[in-house]
Amino acid sequence: MLELDQLVMDFSGFKAVNGCSLKVEKGTITGLIGPNGAGKTTLFNLIAGAFPPSSGTIRFLGEDVTDLESDALFHRGLVRTFQIPHEFHQLTVLENLMMVPPAQPGESLFANWLSWGKVRKAEAEVERKAWDTLAFLELTHVANQRAGNLSGGQKKLLELGRTMMTDAKLVLLDEPAAGVNRTLLRKLEEKIQILNRERGYTFILIEHDMEMIEKLCDPVICMAEGAVLIQGDFHTVRSDARVLEAYLGETQGDHA
Repeated sequence: MLELDQLVMDFSGFKAVNGCSLKVEKGTITGLIGPNGAGKTTLFNLIAGAFPPSSGTIRFLGEDVTDLESDALFHRGLVRTFQIPHEFHQLTVLENLMMVPPAQPGESLFANWLSWGKVRKAEAEVERKAWDTLAFLELTHVANQRAGNLSGGQKKLLELGRTMMTDAKLVLLDEPAAGVNRTLLRKLEEKIQILNRERGYTFILIEHDMEMIEKLCDPVICMAEGAVLIQGDFHTVRSDARVLEAYLGETQGDHA
């Protein structure tokens, strides 16, 4: 589904990503781990089209998408979430979901004048899908609350729900466990697994919570100094001497 070949991101002489190559197979939940500063989020930004790499190639579904921007990748089914959720905090939870689907006829001024029946029908379908998504995420009880008032865990669920309002094929999840209490984290893990197993979503997951990585991810990729250090199953990666060395200086309990 995704293939990166010798990606480099050079910031005025500092290579945040330095010759990174990897493949992501369809239907997997791939874990991306590594110490702070390893280049994980920069790599996500490159994959998601936030900015082009200095060199190297990104292929998605067999197509070279190296120079495509985020909106073009969104329409191809590559979407991402953020470590700090980017909800529209003044809109309701339901409205946040209804904004996501692209090319809605109601976005056209002329369609609202001349094809109001078509607009109303399309909006009803989007609203139905939004309610179905809220039911799946167990968030119907906050549907009409402002999204900015949600807890950290609920915002992470909402971010996941926004990916469900698209025809997502590959979802990049950036530290979904950050700021989430354990109860909502278990729920978030469950929803990711269902989307993967029953709805065919492929995920790449940046995470420091090794319990979550162990539970969800196979394979696991460890990055260090902007490149792939090792790829394999969780226990192989966790016990590799190079991985242990890369994490020296960080809190050992986080990675034990």
